[in-house]
Amino acid sequence: MRIDIMTLFPDSVDAMLNVSILGRAQQRGYISIQSHQIRQYTTNRQMQVDDYPYGGGRGAVMQADPLYRCWSHIVETYGPGRTIFLSPCGRTFTQEVAKELKARYDHLILVCGHYEGVDQRFLDECVDEEISMGDFVLTGGEIPAMAVADAVCRMVPGVLPDAECFEEESHWNGLLEYPQYSRPAEWHGRAVPEILLSGDHGKVAAWRKKQSYKTCSPNSINPNSPPRQTKRSWRRLRRSLSQSIRIVPPSARSPELPVSPIGVQTEQSRTGKTRAALGFYSFTS
Repeated sequence: MRIDIMTLFPDSVDAMLNVSILGRAQQRGYISIQSHQIRQYTTNRQMQVDDYPYGGGRGAVMQADPLYRCWSHIVETYGPGRTIFLSPCGRTFTQEVAKELKARYDHLILVCGHYEGVDQRFLDECVDEEISMGDFVLTGGEIPAMAVADAVCRMVPGVLPDAECFEEESHWNGLLEYPQYSRPAEWHGRAVPEILLSGDHGKVAAWRKKQSYKTCSPNSINPNSPPRQTKRSWRRLRRSLSQSIRIVPPSARSPELPVSPIGVQTEQSRTGKTRAALGFYSFTS
């Protein structure tokens, strides 16, 4: 996997992506991440990359030509790649999008905008798609580009010791990760769940899966096509918690608790007191 990042701030990008897990993976040849200073592809002495927008307005717009020259250099040197502009206008980046990019492409070109935007003509000519981090605005595309690079590269074989390292994490199968604990066994009066100290790997695995379902948010499961295993696990969770169910009239149901796509209300995730409501029932566990 190769990722080229077009940016006005390559030092910021390099400081994050050339260290730790991704840095070691690059040294070992599993991935290659390179930042490119867009200013180096200008034709003026001032290395100017922006100008006033046509039609007026505040701020400045990144010019098409420096971007195009930088993009052309990458394509001519390293071959064509999937060109992505990090923008609030694109589809929202998720774990599924990261999987798609990793599975379908071995070369990504990430374009980081700045100022008030990028000349639309460059986007029309060179960009394959736009990707957004969500419904908020940042001063530049560097942070989103680093997030995309990290999320995609960590799934490349060899970057992490084993596929289990990312397949058991949040959002991989539409679930959230179970709570994690480390030494000491008791800290500030809070003890590690005894089952994690039992040495019974089967019970530990079952506990972790149950906790994953209990900590799910309403948006963490695909309501249209949840995996068959997910449906079965939810049914088992309902049965296992049925001993503490108490009947509650509809008028007494807590309105502030969100309803998940499969009919469960939960709050206080990752705490020892998770409240929930199932249909006209509620339970505390």
